[in-house]
Amino acid sequence: MYKQQVIRRILLSFFIGLLFPLGLLAQNTLEVTAKADSSSIRIGEQVKLHLKATVPAAVFNKPEFRLLLPIVPDSLDHFEVVTRSRVDTLTQQDMKVLQQTLTVTSFDSGHWEFPPQKFEVYGATGANSVDTLFSQPLGIDVNTVAVDTTKAFKPIKTVRAVPWNIWDYWLYIAIGAAVVLIALGLWLYFRKRPEKKPAEKLPLVTPYDLARQQLKSLKEEQLWQQGDIKQYYTRLTDILRTYFEHQFGIAALEQTSEELLKNIKPVTKLNQQRDKLRSLLAIADLAKFAKLQPTADEHEDCMTKAEEILEWTRPKEEPVAQTPGAPDEKPQTGA
Repeated sequence: MYKQQVIRRILLSFFIGLLFPLGLLAQNTLEVTAKADSSSIRIGEQVKLHLKATVPAAVFNKPEFRLLLPIVPDSLDHFEVVTRSRVDTLTQQDMKVLQQTLTVTSFDSGHWEFPPQKFEVYGATGANSVDTLFSQPLGIDVNTVAVDTTKAFKPIKTVRAVPWNIWDYWLYIAIGAAVVLIALGLWLYFRKRPEKKPAEKLPLVTPYDLARQQLKSLKEEQLWQQGDIKQYYTRLTDILRTYFEHQFGIAALEQTSEELLKNIKPVTKLNQQRDKLRSLLAIADLAKFAKLQPTADEHEDCMTKAEEILEWTRPKEEPVAQTPGAPDEKPQTGA
């Protein structure tokens, strides 16, 4: 009895020792599968097809390892691929799982087999090793829709006219009304908009005419008669300096009296009036800066000298050019 128990234990240990390496081998093998959610569909329905590859982590982490999932064409015998998911990689204990889901359909009734799918494996057993694994074929029944033949066929219905409803076209009506209102508004705007009249050209005032007007205004204001001597001579000299600057291009407003007298030498007509200008500027500087009180005759004499300088340097008026061939205009006499 005791010997039989010993023999049984020895045999049991022997079988366990044989099965243990097989279990380790099974855990280290690479498996591929193709499964469908259903083995029976109606014509035109869709079914999910799951492609799956289970790889040991030790093999998956090899730098030379590479696994290619099956490339399923869009159209197979009796099957059409509708969509494809991206390839996902999952970790399950010491295994890596690569999977992809295909959505397929069929429009042919009958029992059809989805063909075995080819998985290509590179570098699983060596750097240059190439292996090919195939999944099992899948049988799928594609059933037609049951038709009750005992009932009579119904006639084809005629085409029905849909009743007209204004609210079905409200968007087009609103757009048309908006276009009409915008066009009407633009028409009224441009109709009432005042026409732009060309700007009237103002006559150009020459430096000489401007200076004459300013001297006339200065005389009419009677500043020196009212005791404002400094303002009188300041205005008088500024009128002349501005005239020199615009007429002869001399920076007279920024120069002292001596500098101004030196800079008028190149201007012949103005240099001819140099003595008058010197006398006028001398009295004006004394009145403005030294608080000199000139006599009434000196006031009048300075104004007269300013007017004489203007008249002497007055620019010549250019004759108006007559159009060739035009008849001379003669003044009309009354009858």
